[in-house]
Amino acid sequence: MNIGAYTACLHNYTLEESLDILKGNGLTGAEVNVGGFIPSPHCPVDLLIGSKTARDDYLGIFAEHGMRLAGFNCSGNVLDPQPDVGPRHDYDLKRAIELAGQLGVAEIVCMSGCPGTDPDAHYPAWVVNPWNGEQLEVLEYQKSVADPYWREMDKRAQDAGVKLAWELHPHNIAFTPVNFLEFAERIDAKNVGVNMDPSHLMWQQMDIVESIKLLGDHIFHVHAKDTKLYPGVATRGVIDSSFGPVPEDPADRTPTGMDHYCSSWPEDPAWRFVGIGVGHDVPWWTEFMRAVKAINPEMNVNIEHEDQSMSQLDGIAFAAKNLLEAEKAA
Repeated sequence: MNIGAYTACLHNYTLEESLDILKGNGLTGAEVNVGGFIPSPHCPVDLLIGSKTARDDYLGIFAEHGMRLAGFNCSGNVLDPQPDVGPRHDYDLKRAIELAGQLGVAEIVCMSGCPGTDPDAHYPAWVVNPWNGEQLEVLEYQKSVADPYWREMDKRAQDAGVKLAWELHPHNIAFTPVNFLEFAERIDAKNVGVNMDPSHLMWQQMDIVESIKLLGDHIFHVHAKDTKLYPGVATRGVIDSSFGPVPEDPADRTPTGMDHYCSSWPEDPAWRFVGIGVGHDVPWWTEFMRAVKAINPEMNVNIEHEDQSMSQLDGIAFAAKNLLEAEKAA
């Protein structure tokens, strides 16, 4: 398969430096960010859309470094009711589809998004368990917002020859394989599929291989990221709201991308993102890769490094070593 990495964790390196780092670890592809939650340090979207010469030069950088452009990432909340969030992420995604079509990039990683509870809502609302009737009403409203939006994006993607790969990320209306399949049936999705990132399914304690088999050809792209459960899960459970604000000291912050940080984790968390091989060993990842290979032996599988106990370079090297070993065994 095509093993690469998502370059968001290398935001302080140039594109050329990032490609060399990935290649030096035996990887062959790079997925770059083009908008959404975080900036786009490795892809000048506006310049490339407006200039064929710039596009040729950009692709030339990858060719010169012996690397593939292995996908775009535009993860955001296109359905966010906040006027400075949803419309901006929607704009970014539409531009990403346009540019991907121009460059011949096959896949864009994105998210289903999460609207508010009703037309007057100010903030997005994630419904975790709609056991009561009013939460079901919220979900029906959210579907009425999401379905027509993604029908349009599916058509745009078809016209551009691009596939949109949803990360099944909590805080979105589609965060499980079943959520996605229900959506796909509702809108007859053709170019909207799944980015199989097992890390979020892991902390929800799903069977990853069974999830891959269930989704099958709906999987368009893969993120390789590991998760480990900790003793705190015994009393916190996996749906834990005991987070604090972003720490004032930059050294204590958990980055999610270029100058963006997540809330502070509890001292004894239920789970954390870890380097590939820390939460699940190489034999487990071999089975994962084997299941993906059965769907598409040419799948783009990109490492997403978010283990804050490891530096950027150490984390990528650690993940690449274990993932390449698993791919070879698969």
